[in-house]
Amino acid sequence: MSRVLAGLILPLGDDVFDAAMTTFSVHQWSDFKAGLREMRRVARGTVVVLTCDPDLVRDFWLYEYAPEVLDTEARRYPVIADLAEALGGHTTVTRVPISVDCTDGFNEAYYARPEMLLDPGARQACSAWSFVDERSRERFAADLRSDLDSGAWEARFGALRQQPFYEGSLVVVRSVPA
Repeated sequence: MSRVLAGLILPLGDDVFDAAMTTFSVHQWSDFKAGLREMRRVARGTVVVLTCDPDLVRDFWLYEYAPEVLDTEARRYPVIADLAEALGGHTTVTRVPISVDCTDGFNEAYYARPEMLLDPGARQACSAWSFVDERSRERFAADLRSDLDSGAWEARFGALRQQPFYEGSLVVVRSVPA
């Protein structure tokens, strides 16, 4: 039987895969609940979702410089309880430590390297920046540059530079059948 997963028709039977996984995509799906139920249907075992917990997104230092970006992120990511409900079964949520040298290009990857977010190319790697206007992006860059130059960022957040890992909003939601 064909079903819909994030807008795609999948001509797959039930339980045809040992597991299923999605990374940083459920916030892009038009109907994430239907997509997750479809993942559960085709996987006889574990379903894994790498995503951000919207309740934790604003806890990052970037919120003080670009609140509209992280507000956008928080609105776009599904609530973890809704993910768990759609997946069914037994669900666990584990925060994922982000390495100081992570190069994946999402905002928290630069937790200890704020200078990277001054590069428009680095910001482009995170889709939430595309939802804010140019004036907001320019204000962010000017404010961060000023605080980096003055030492204000270092005084408030500099301890992050010494942390080999950061536990932010990145989580793995893991569901196994009941």
